[in-house]
Amino acid sequence: MPSSLADLLIIVPAWNEEGNVGNTVREIRSELPAAHVLVVDDGSTDATAAVAKAAGARVLVLPFNLGVGGAMRAGYVFAQRHGFARAIQVDADGQHNPRDIVSVLEGLDRADISIGARFAEVGEFSARGPRRWAMVFLASILSRVAKTRLTDVTSGFRAANRHAIDQYVRYYPAEYLGDTIDSLVAAAHVGLTVTQVPVAMRPRQGGRPSQGALGSTIYLLRSVFALMLAIMRRPTGPTSPGARA
Repeated sequence: MPSSLADLLIIVPAWNEEGNVGNTVREIRSELPAAHVLVVDDGSTDATAAVAKAAGARVLVLPFNLGVGGAMRAGYVFAQRHGFARAIQVDADGQHNPRDIVSVLEGLDRADISIGARFAEVGEFSARGPRRWAMVFLASILSRVAKTRLTDVTSGFRAANRHAIDQYVRYYPAEYLGDTIDSLVAAAHVGLTVTQVPVAMRPRQGGRPSQGALGSTIYLLRSVFALMLAIMRRPTGPTSPGARA
């Protein structure tokens, strides 16, 4: 475990997660008592903010729902303005195990962005049919863009160093899959490096996923479309590692 967590912000985006967010925050604080935990309440209509605050988190309340991308960008702006050198996303629904936070953070020793990967021979997470095909296709393309082998580019369990935080403040899309695919492509385009760390995802602890029951074929088409748009976009930010020093 790192000797100091003073430079780390754990960002928990949450939308109508009153049934899960309290336990998630308590688990994080139990595992990493000195960690700074920020819950970004993404326009919830339930008691998400109150439950998160009671569990010991600092809460940033957005006036309306922006989606995960908008919530995370707000979290990265908070991290930058308060001088945090590292940030990590942990979802409010309990699927990201706080015990894996340190392992994902260790990836920042060798890269600007570290992804907690579900398809890296750890755990039992699985996806089938077109959804799985989409994930494999996206990973193969993003591996070429990032110049490293990646198996899970749609995982939201990811950490960022100061360079990546600065990039995310400049550009972190809110549209569908933008928070994972588009943000990763944009970061690679400006010279940030990416690695992955194997983690085991847990089942959602309660409630329903915010995306709802999207059809697998729709997921496939939309994910490929999102990737094509991301690759065609002009990079935003410094264009090489040397430019960000």
